[in-house]
Amino acid sequence: MGTQLPGASVDTAPLLSELDFTEFPMRVDTARYCAEDYHRRERDRLWSRCWQVVGREEELAKRGDWLEYRLFDQSFLLLRDGNGLIRGFVNACRHRGNALCEGRGNSARLVCPYHRWSFDLEGQLVGVPRPDFDGSLEEFVGCREELGLIAVPVECFAGFIFLNPDSEAPSLADYLGEIATLLAPYRMQEMVACGLNVRESLDCNWKVVMDAFQEGYHIQGIHPELVNAMDESRERYRFLGDHSVATAPFGAANTPDITLEQQAEAIRGLPATFPGVADSLPAFERLLQENRQGQAGHLPEGVTPRLLLQQAMRETLSARGLDVSGLTDTQMSDNQFYLVFPNLFLTIHAGEATFISAVPHPDGDPNRCIWHVSNFQWFPETEREAQKLLPTDVPEGEHFNYFLALEQDFDQMQRQQKGLRNRALTHLALSRQEVRLAHFHRQLDRWQADPES
Repeated sequence: MGTQLPGASVDTAPLLSELDFTEFPMRVDTARYCAEDYHRRERDRLWSRCWQVVGREEELAKRGDWLEYRLFDQSFLLLRDGNGLIRGFVNACRHRGNALCEGRGNSARLVCPYHRWSFDLEGQLVGVPRPDFDGSLEEFVGCREELGLIAVPVECFAGFIFLNPDSEAPSLADYLGEIATLLAPYRMQEMVACGLNVRESLDCNWKVVMDAFQEGYHIQGIHPELVNAMDESRERYRFLGDHSVATAPFGAANTPDITLEQQAEAIRGLPATFPGVADSLPAFERLLQENRQGQAGHLPEGVTPRLLLQQAMRETLSARGLDVSGLTDTQMSDNQFYLVFPNLFLTIHAGEATFISAVPHPDGDPNRCIWHVSNFQWFPETEREAQKLLPTDVPEGEHFNYFLALEQDFDQMQRQQKGLRNRALTHLALSRQEVRLAHFHRQLDRWQADPES
């Protein structure tokens, strides 16, 4: 008897009708989106203690590559050291506290622009100009270890770099738990951002972004063009500690009287939102023609366009060199929706993923955030360097034109924040289709609870 693939636990997870809703808070207070006191408490009790995505390993491809990560008024430095390891430090010189770096770059040493103290790529103090000028040479030599940069926990998973400001934090593996087992077969460490990799400020709270991508209820109103591409009536849910995963079968069983041709057309239109599917369309068209029967061209019983898409994607990706043996058939065609708490959202199927994250705006306004959206695709190793796209930061006051669905979300999220700021609106009333939001906010409340209570 074969070993069950990890994704099978999502394929057989409970349907909406099988969940016990008594454990989910379906009323959510609106102060968490706007109130200054909540924003400060969130900074201290959540963001200062949790693992969070700060970049991708390919952004630090070479020894000496570094980038800055800003969180509220805090600044951290991520770099690849001389041994090829990725490290994290507080972005402040141990002499007078000057910020060492801004943006991204590459350096053999980190040199403070103020008094020219220098640090190696392991964070150790290696140079102090003129220490003999006042007779303090021996003092500095003896305190070099103490005066090195302040390290912060940094670990990598699936090609993502995670940082935790809390030096006493549990390991990333402990934090991720089973979610890591479920994501590992997709081999995201072999994917690179391509086509889209943008950071931009938004006039909404960061949680508005995370809420928007954890439910499909808004598709009918905001994305009507996607109705035929997702069967929400068969959505399944798993809740894994702070994290969650859901899946909705590709298809349109919930659309009355949809024809075979309409189903095929929905598949042909997928590359507009999921570009990686385009490579598998020739194999899909071939399988579609091979399976048609009779003058009407019907498919045999049990054969659907979705099944043929799964076969086409497995065939195409395997031929290119991607190991898909750890993925179930549904993971070939159907998007799974992961929320790695608090702010990593993935829509993923074999060979491709859309990544969305949001962090509080560095200016401290709870009504603003920075969102980051990327499309990841798998390429053979020889093609990855040419395909990868580093993040683009959109200047304040400018806007990046996204593809249709993301542009619709971009507009909607900012409209929502305008409504959330109305003081007479004290609570949100969630529908059952928004159960993942209820779970997310329940876990958020747990992090926000007074540790002394």
